[in-house]
Amino acid sequence: MRYFLLLLTTALTFAQQTKKVDFITADAYLSFDVPLKKVMGRVVYSFEVIDKKTDTIFIDAKNMQFSDVKINGKKAGWVSSAKTLKLYKGFKKGKNTVEFNYTALPKQTLYFVKDGQDVQLWTQGQGKYTSHWLPSFDDVNEKVIFNISASFDKNYTVLSNGELKDKAIKGNDQQWSYKMEKPMSSYLVMLAIGKYRKWQMGTASKTPLEFYLREQDSSMFATTYRYSWDIFDFFEREIGFKYPWKVYRQVPVLDFLYAGMENTTSTIFAQDFVVDSIGFNDRTYTNVNAHELAHQWFGDIVTAESGKHHWLQEGFATYYALLAEQKLFGDDHFNYEMYQMAERLQQVAKTDTIPVMNEKASSLSFYQKGAWALHVLREGVGYENFQKAVKSYLEKYAFSNVNTDEFLAEVNKISDYDTNNWKKRWLETGGFEVHEAIELLKKNESMALYFELGELMDNTFEQKKETFMQLLRSNAYYALKEEAIYQTAEVPFEQKADFVRLAMQSKDLRIRQAVARTVTSFPASFTDEYKTFLYDESYITREIAINVLCKNFPDRKAEFLEVGKDWVGFNDKNLRILWLTLAYTAKDYRTQEKESFYGELLRYAAPEYESTVRTNALANLIYIGKPDTVMLQNLVNATLHHKWQFVKFGKDNIRKLLKKEGYRQQFENLLPSLPEAEKKSLEKLLAEK
Repeated sequence: MRYFLLLLTTALTFAQQTKKVDFITADAYLSFDVPLKKVMGRVVYSFEVIDKKTDTIFIDAKNMQFSDVKINGKKAGWVSSAKTLKLYKGFKKGKNTVEFNYTALPKQTLYFVKDGQDVQLWTQGQGKYTSHWLPSFDDVNEKVIFNISASFDKNYTVLSNGELKDKAIKGNDQQWSYKMEKPMSSYLVMLAIGKYRKWQMGTASKTPLEFYLREQDSSMFATTYRYSWDIFDFFEREIGFKYPWKVYRQVPVLDFLYAGMENTTSTIFAQDFVVDSIGFNDRTYTNVNAHELAHQWFGDIVTAESGKHHWLQEGFATYYALLAEQKLFGDDHFNYEMYQMAERLQQVAKTDTIPVMNEKASSLSFYQKGAWALHVLREGVGYENFQKAVKSYLEKYAFSNVNTDEFLAEVNKISDYDTNNWKKRWLETGGFEVHEAIELLKKNESMALYFELGELMDNTFEQKKETFMQLLRSNAYYALKEEAIYQTAEVPFEQKADFVRLAMQSKDLRIRQAVARTVTSFPASFTDEYKTFLYDESYITREIAINVLCKNFPDRKAEFLEVGKDWVGFNDKNLRILWLTLAYTAKDYRTQEKESFYGELLRYAAPEYESTVRTNALANLIYIGKPDTVMLQNLVNATLHHKWQFVKFGKDNIRKLLKKEGYRQQFENLLPSLPEAEKKSLEKLLAEK
């Protein structure tokens, strides 16, 4: 009991530390042992002791080893645990410095990822995780000016927060020194190290924009980073608060945990958004780009003081990303995106009942309901008033922590809108205010028509055919035409053939893709017309079409496969892996190449590829069902990956296979040949009831 009370006292003391101690600057000098996945560093913090009664100062540090700890240049009184470095002697009221050496073998947050024969290092500190690789602060209310210097192989690029102030060659290594001028929470500290090519341009306000890609991805620069300048320029005008940092850079990394992360001045995003001109038609970085940039204001300049107010970051970033898209793509696009969010929120409303202003709220609530709440507020107070309130909010609380009431106080200064009632409806109550949302959406002419189309759902095709045909011939927003096509999904082809052919005449790839999705059964006489989807500038449409064609007309499989023999697809090689699977399983197609097809599939399942590629390859290998110990071993290896989505995929599929005849024995036979960590992981799965 005494031990528990001691732990509780320590935790409470640390939680209140920012009231007694203020850390001001951090200068970190880092190097890395890549084979050991080890970080070595020396860190110098400046801090001010506010309360002279302070007896212990805490720095978060997970499983680190410390040496040469000095306070104000002298030997310090210190002790470290598995979670913290504790300073208990040597500091005084007022200004102090502490410096120390440390080493860490981070199990998370800093990742060492293979890039062919090369390597990438990158961080993901969202929340309170930077302390796994850099002694820092899990409390977001402790804001520090971080200056990072890191040494690495001179053939690599090292990126961190702030301006690059110096590069110095030291033998085979190069030290990159970055400097910040303004404070930020520790979770926003970043590193990204890899072999990158750099592009740079200036904004209207002269802020340098830096863009990075791997050399082999250089041809995809224009499509990956399209609209970046426009988004930045729009935000500075719309928000009315000039971008406060000295530089903004973006870098993709392999096997990133999420879509993107808004580290101060330096966004990291997933390699999956690096796309060519065809991929851009299906999947773009635009929304993630805008979302992470919006965070530079909403999250990085002003940071929510606790999880309860997390929506002030994610709701704002989600909403402002859509405002940027509204500027780029128009009102119809904006309202349709808001509608799709509303649909998702309504669908989960019965089970997702935790309000937005609760640290346990779902991501959907923080992001999308938070965005909807802001839309309702903006409509209620008026666009200009909303803009004034946001600008005032940012100016007043810049580089500090905020809560919801502080934001609403700025709204109340410029409007008599009932923010208390709004807060209760949208932030403090679970569910979703669907009727209020629909009324706002109906103010848009296209959305009003969209809802009218929804009312035709139960009508027969003949009753609504002429309306749908006229719609296809019109200049209406694509989502309206798409809805008409989806409503005909169950209509027999013979009955809707002329409607389908009219839709296929569209130059909008989204309309043609809607046809490809919904017309999955048709007579042989229509095959050549459907086959045109194989040539669409869309990797998704091609994937749908070749699946449909090969399934419905196996006697022409070779013909369809020849069209796709050079396809690759997205970063996850969706088309290449599908083609290999179809080619391998196709009877009498390139029979002498079957094993090479299978071998290529097997290679894509191996650890040297990204998890998205491996997921596709493993899923198709499991579908093929060929007894293969290499495939099974790669599946076991997936259960130890740093990306939780891939871990889940690996474990779920092993569990499914264990229920099938013969697989338990195959997995058990694997055990002696597996590395120890993989062996333990598999043994746990085998032991499950």
